[in-house]
Order: sequence, then structure tokens, then C-alpha cells
Amino acid sequence: MGRFGFFIREALRALRRNGAPSMAAIVTTIVTIVLLGVLIPIFQAAQAKNSNIRDQLSVRVAVFDDATNSEIKDLRGQLNAIPHVKSVQYIDKKEALDELKADLPKDSGDILQQLNSNPLPRNFIVKADDAQYLDSIREGICPPGPSGKPQCISSIIDTVFDRSQDRAKVEQVTGALKLVLTILTALLVIASLMLVGNTIRLSIYSRRREVEVMRLVGATRWFIRWPFMIEGVVVGFIGGLGAILILWLGKVTIVDPLSDTALFSSLNSMSFPVLVAVLFSAAMVVSAVGSGVTLRRFLRV
Repeated sequence: MGRFGFFIREALRALRRNGAPSMAAIVTTIVTIVLLGVLIPIFQAAQAKNSNIRDQLSVRVAVFDDATNSEIKDLRGQLNAIPHVKSVQYIDKKEALDELKADLPKDSGDILQQLNSNPLPRNFIVKADDAQYLDSIREGICPPGPSGKPQCISSIIDTVFDRSQDRAKVEQVTGALKLVLTILTALLVIASLMLVGNTIRLSIYSRRREVEVMRLVGATRWFIRWPFMIEGVVVGFIGGLGAILILWLGKVTIVDPLSDTALFSSLNSMSFPVLVAVLFSAAMVVSAVGSGVTLRRFLRV
């Protein structure tokens, strides 16, 4: 216990001696953890929204108006038998017209009133267990025939259509968001590692005579390393506490009062204690890694 107290005192003394670099490392750690604390809920909210939109994507199978109930029942069974089909929902003509009314702007009701009859076909909504299988499901509904042209599994199928453009847009936006967040996170972590490492490097340089003396009197490698390692962990600890305090203030003053709005309600997917634990662990790990890498390069003992 006495030796551990000695290590802590030496680490705190080194932090005071290198005040400016230590403060820069702490501030960078705070900025990194705060931005991570903002980016992680945003990323989770985007993932949840993306999953919700992808779950709504489906393949539509329109049937001819003269199809009998028996043929429609048989087609439902065939659709359910296609691999990766999660559900099959039958939509009659009235329900199809109600869907169209819901999709149209409110001021376009006069257009529908001018219709003498319902031109919309009966159809099936075929949903996949994963949106990536929509193309294979569509191919399963109308596989290539002997001539190489698509031949549908039932003669009552009129057309097969989906919202492939919507799916492509969702995947494109999600992919771009993942790339941007990954790059930002990597840059922030690298910046923290470099500044923490530079702080430890300056501490080693200012105490190089002490290190040489300790080596001459037979001090072990870890006896020399421990104060520097603790110094890096202290930087991460202080930076993590500062960042968590800032995030807590932001949660209390901004997120919680606006939690009922659509924008901020989706940011509460991760509980704040879990987020605090993740961020505090990240701060400690980043600082410890920065210290370890610098010690390995600049402390040849």
C-alpha cells in the first residue's frame, strides 16, 4: 500500500510539473468523450430509425380482378413458402384505396371523388425477415422460366412492385452516416492518444535523470513505469468526470425538457447510466493505451 501511495504521489507531482501539457490532454479527453457521448445516442437513434424504415419495406403482389377466393388462398400459401418471407398480408380494393388516401396530400381529396370506380387492384404485402432479402423474394415470386424470362408462380399475379428506390436511399444514408461517425470517432480517439502520449513523454523527459538513477540502483521496469501509467489514468479519470458532468448538464437542461418531441425522444434509446459507464471506461482505456504506447517507445528500460 505504501508503494502504491508513492506511485500516486509521483504521478500527481508530474502532472503539476507539466501543467500545460497535462491540461491540454485533459481538455482533449473531455472534448473526445463529450462528442462520443453525443454521437453514440445519435448513431443509435439513426440505427433505430433505419430499422423501422427497413421493416416497413415490402414487396407488393397485385392480382387480377377476376381471381377467385380459392386462387387467392393458394397464392397466399405459395408466398408464405418463399424463403425469408416474414409475413403476407392481403389488401382488398377498399383497403388499397384507403392507403392511397392516406398517402395523398390532404388537399387532393377532390381527385379521388372524381373516380367513378376503384381502379386499384387487390394485392398482397409481402414482408421479409430482413430487407436485404427483398430482391430474392421478388425473384422467388417470379423466377426465370424455361425461356429465361420471369414466370410468376401463379397465373392470377398481375404485377410485382416494391419501393426499391426507398430502400436504396435508406441504405445509402445509413452507410454514409456510419462512415462519418466512424471517421469522427477514430480521429477523436487518435487525438486523445497523441496528447496523452505527449504528456507522458514530457514527463519522462523532465524526469530522465531520476529514471537513470533508479535504473542504476536496480529499480525494476514496472517500478519505473507505474507512476507514468498512473499519470495517464489520472488524465483519463479527470477528463472522463469533466465530460460526464457536461453531458449530465446537457441532459438535464436540454434533452429531458424536450424528450416529448420527435427529435429528442429517439435519443433516449440508451439509458444514461449505461452511457456514462461506457464513456468513463472509454476515457480510462484511451488514456491507459496512450500511456502504454508512449512508455514502450520512449522508456527503454
